[in-house]
Amino acid sequence: MFRSSPGRRGGRAVAVLAAAALMLTLGGCGVDPLTPQEARAESGGDDKAGTASRRVDCARVKCIALTFDAGPGKDTPHLLDVLKEKRVPATFFLLGRKHVDRYPKVVKRIADEGHEVANHTWSHRILTDLDENEVREELSRTQDAVERITGRKPVLMRPPQGRTDSMVGDVSRELGLAQILWSITAKDYSTTDSALIRKRVLDQAHRDGIILLHDIYDGTVPAVPGIIDELQSRGYTFVTVPELLAPGTARAGVVYRPEKD
Repeated sequence: MFRSSPGRRGGRAVAVLAAAALMLTLGGCGVDPLTPQEARAESGGDDKAGTASRRVDCARVKCIALTFDAGPGKDTPHLLDVLKEKRVPATFFLLGRKHVDRYPKVVKRIADEGHEVANHTWSHRILTDLDENEVREELSRTQDAVERITGRKPVLMRPPQGRTDSMVGDVSRELGLAQILWSITAKDYSTTDSALIRKRVLDQAHRDGIILLHDIYDGTVPAVPGIIDELQSRGYTFVTVPELLAPGTARAGVVYRPEKD
């Protein structure tokens, strides 16, 4: 769900079809996503089973995860200011080419301020259209670039447009990456209307949900403060994706996607 520039021919049409493609891809390849509840149950309630340092117990508290794809970009520093002011953690699925390599200081700041740094491939190619070596290249280049900046390789990835299959799962497992999808999207690639982006997120919000936004589009970052304030007023606690799954651990190669209530 990414369009590199307004002038890219067919970009918007591809993005609009992303949600349908996600369902078709998962349904047709035998991929069976796990929910956050199932991930937590895998631990058997053992706090030592998870790698995330738990601030909250999402089995008891109404949690929701805020995630951002395809950055960092020019507006990401302001987004980090907002998250810091409101003491909200997020998960950033970063793109390598023209993003991680262009904004290394922002990548380091994301990590230093306690957010989860994750992988969104090197150049946003659709992984199910590639062969195994090409998928490995797309993921490993971003793994290496992030590690050079932060000292740690990501343990989470999000396939572009949510398209995955068993081969993508095998390569992800090899590289130590769990696959994280979403249940709430504002389709912020299709509008610059911040009020509409806010409304779309709030209308879909649910417990254990994962919100998909993009910090590269003009309308998105201005919508974030209102999203945070309203969801907190509804009793939600914001967590990173690893915190949402804790005390379970995101297993490499496995696909995770929340179910709406």
